[in-house]
Amino acid sequence: IFANANYQVLMLDRDQDELKKATSEVANSTALNFDISVSGSGDKVANLLSSQFSGLDALVNNAGVAQFGPIEKCDSQTWREVMDTNLDGMFYLSQSLTPLLRKSRGSVVNIASISGLRASTLRIAYGTSKAAVMQLSKQQAVELAEYGIRVNCVAPGPVRTKLAMGVHTQEIIDAYHDAIPLNRYGQENEIAEVIFFLASEKASYVTGQVIAVDGGFDATGVGLPALR
Repeated sequence: IFANANYQVLMLDRDQDELKKATSEVANSTALNFDISVSGSGDKVANLLSSQFSGLDALVNNAGVAQFGPIEKCDSQTWREVMDTNLDGMFYLSQSLTPLLRKSRGSVVNIASISGLRASTLRIAYGTSKAAVMQLSKQQAVELAEYGIRVNCVAPGPVRTKLAMGVHTQEIIDAYHDAIPLNRYGQENEIAEVIFFLASEKASYVTGQVIAVDGGFDATGVGLPALR
């Protein structure tokens, strides 16, 4: 969507093979092989952008990892692995790129998850990290507004992504279909359209918001299918 709107797209990922595949599918895109969970990566990305590109108009923080399991099994290594990417890496990358965003009066869209709005079992680290991303987005929005930088957050519900399909069994998929008012998973392009809107000038007076793109999942509360 960004490429179709004539943005020069920079894709950042630590998985070099997947990154190469992704950039090959998007016109006018450039691969940046970095791991934001590694200390100092944000500054390296900022230095590269400053030296090789004319500026930065929009930042979409979409890196994420998931580790699912009971609370008793969430050891310090698991907790840190999730937080280092989902929260810490997002913060430090955004911090490093803030000077560039100040120059362009650009925008930031942080990607959280419905798991940050609705608690559920087996995702103590993941859900907590995504809830923190939502508050981080609000903090950033309030503080960076004086520079003309807008910051918003998208919280996708169940979506047919590589990450989701890797951990959702057919039983889980069926249960989600029953619990979501629209009775289906979302599609990646449906999330992307909201991200693009928030990043664009069409959302010029929108900042500090958390938008759930979830087929009505968060709005249902208890939402027992038998009561529909």
